[in-house]
Amino acid sequence: MKYTAARTYGAVHWLTTRLPERLSKAGRRPDRGDISITTVIIWVAAVTGALVIAGTIAAVIARYNGSLSGI
Repeated sequence: MKYTAARTYGAVHWLTTRLPERLSKAGRRPDRGDISITTVIIWVAAVTGALVIAGTIAAVIARYNGSLSGI
């Protein structure tokens, strides 16, 4: 228990010393970290395309599984 308390104290100390600094930086640069809608659309399209391709490959393999076993 003593070891856990020491580790917890270290984490809390680190957070309390770093958090005000990070918040002041965020206040000076409020636009940092914003994701544009274009980026979201591109990521959704990329993930959807990958899923469609993977689904197509899985369907083809499932359909022709018997034919491919002799190769």
